[in-house]
Parts: sequence; structure tokens; C-alpha cells
Amino acid sequence: MTAIQEERTTEDLKALAERAGRELEDATAAEILKWATETFGERFCVTSSMEDAVVAHLASRAMPGVDVVFLDTGYHFEETIGTRDAVEAVMDVNVLTLTPRQTVAEQDAEYGPKLYARDPDLCCALRKVKPLEDGLASYTAWATGLRRDESPTRAHTPVVGWDEKRQKVKVSPIARWTQDDVERYVAEHGVLTNPLLMDGYPSVGCAPCTRRVLEGEDARAGRWAGRNKTECGLHG
Repeated sequence: MTAIQEERTTEDLKALAERAGRELEDATAAEILKWATETFGERFCVTSSMEDAVVAHLASRAMPGVDVVFLDTGYHFEETIGTRDAVEAVMDVNVLTLTPRQTVAEQDAEYGPKLYARDPDLCCALRKVKPLEDGLASYTAWATGLRRDESPTRAHTPVVGWDEKRQKVKVSPIARWTQDDVERYVAEHGVLTNPLLMDGYPSVGCAPCTRRVLEGEDARAGRWAGRNKTECGLHG
């Protein structure tokens, strides 16, 4: 199979995504990524928050040297940046770091300090959503590490779907995995993970907006705790 041709229309790509979502629902993560890399070639990338490198590792086996896109918001934990650097050093991937238009200091000067506390949606839009949209411009399809068991908002994540916001094919190869599946894969393959995962942070975001999760809470309960906000805008 050869990489997808440039002349495919948006409607063609949307139909392709929806068909693949149905046909690959019961496929393994490796099979889903094999389909994605063979279909889109260099116009396919993986995005990673550097919570772990599971999807990057899976994709590197399907396409060595695959682009792995990381958003450096300026607010990350040191452990997250360290995980990115380690992934870049030891895995057969090409890590691309995206940054917002403004530094934190420049944003503070324009919007006031601690925008994340006063208007987290705007902060996420400026430091995550817009940089990712710009960074994905040259790709036709992108992969995420979304899993259905992470939270109610992600319970219906398709393994392949259509990203209406960005008009791209969105691949979530481990959507059907559980946390046990992730941990099993990490242990079996020695995959790099963020040290914070072992310190009460099952979901790692920006430092000012992430806390440890309490017993009985879902994995993303520590993100924007106390607010009516469960997603940064990258995935809904």
C-alpha cells in the first residue's frame, strides 16, 4: 500500500476515516498504526504529552523515525520535559517541539499574570490549541494516546475518526486499552514513562492546573480540579 495521494478531498478523507474506524475497531494497536503509516506516510504524525511514550513506541515500530509532536506550553513539570528529552535520545522517532506564539512572560504582559487561574479555556487555547493547529498543518492524519477508560468524556473515542475542528484523520490506536494494558506494554517493552505517574499523577498536564488524584477518582480528576472543565480543547 502506498501513502495517500494529495488529491484526496476532505470528503474523501472523512469517509476514509469513518470506514477505517468501523473496520479497525477490533484491530490491535499495531495493526491500526500499520494502516495509518502505510496510508499517510510522512503526512502522519504522533502527538505526545510525554505522560508516557507508549504510542510513540508503537508508531516507531510501524514507521521508524516517525514524527512525534510535543507541545511545550511553558508550564510543564520538569519531569515532563525530562521525559521528552529521554524519548528523543533513545527512541527511533523525530521529536518536534511546538511552542506558543508568546512566552509566558509575554502572555502575562498582555493578559495579566496567572491567566490559567482566571480563564483556563483561553490559556489552553493560546498555549495548546492554536500551536497544535499550526503544527499539524502539514499533516493529513495524527495519532493520540486517548483511551476510553480515562474519563466519561472519552468513553466513545473511535480508533480512527474524523477531527472536524482540524479537518484531519485522527487515530487513537490504544482507545480500547485499559490502564492494565498500558502497564503491561510498558513493562514488556521497557517504554519510557513520566516519573509523575508513580507519584499520584495518572494524568499529567501543565503544573499549575494538575494535582494528584485521590483514591476512587478517575484518572483525569486531577486536571483543572474544582472547575467545570475536563478537556483542554485539543480533543473536544
